[in-house]
Amino acid sequence: MDLALAAVALAPGLALGSFMNVVAARVPLRRSLVSPGSACMTCGHEIAWRDNIPVVSWLMLRGRCRNCQVAIPWRYPAVELVSALLVAGCVWKFGLHPETLVAAFFCLALVAVSATDVEHGIIPNRIVLPAAAVVLAAQTAIHVSPQWAIGAFAASGFLFAAALAAPRGMGMGDVKLALLLGAMLGKYVSVAMFLGILAAMVPALFLIARLGMGARKVKLPFGPFLALGGVIALFAGPALLHAYWSLV
Repeated sequence: MDLALAAVALAPGLALGSFMNVVAARVPLRRSLVSPGSACMTCGHEIAWRDNIPVVSWLMLRGRCRNCQVAIPWRYPAVELVSALLVAGCVWKFGLHPETLVAAFFCLALVAVSATDVEHGIIPNRIVLPAAAVVLAAQTAIHVSPQWAIGAFAASGFLFAAALAAPRGMGMGDVKLALLLGAMLGKYVSVAMFLGILAAMVPALFLIARLGMGARKVKLPFGPFLALGGVIALFAGPALLHAYWSLV
């Protein structure tokens, strides 16, 4: 039954992913999310409905604008597909429960901030702070406990200390993203933080091996790695933490 519901959730997940593309493209530019309608970011030509079908239209157009033939970044279908899979995964994991809506909202927010961090090198306050407030309020209402607030401020405080110690390696956007992670994950935010840092070490070590000291000049967005850790902790945090404590 849960798998059937998850399959049904793929279609609205794709539509929500399309909206996350709008959020990721317009919020950094401080543009309205409502108007004007969808248009090519290069030529400004309004996008017809047949060219605005998530993933499918990008494939049919071979990744190019119908009007000006400029390449449409792969980010657009990637965001749509990842969003759909995450929404379906939340339905599969939590079933027909209010937490499903909170988890899906959390995942979509992570997709949006990851896309903006990759493309613009920023994690906008206009996305992450409202998302953290909504998730904190919802989690506290559904599971009455101080752990969500404690997790939020503990994770944020940890990265804030890291940002003070190494300001070139950690941005305040990452600190605010940690606030969102803790609000959703509570005591399991430690799993997300550990996995995010571990994942970020892989490309960092590769850059160091290839560029040596020159790697310090390469700006590596940390947000997507934190988001990855957050998603893994959402779906497998308790099991991973239990496995860790079993080993030690």
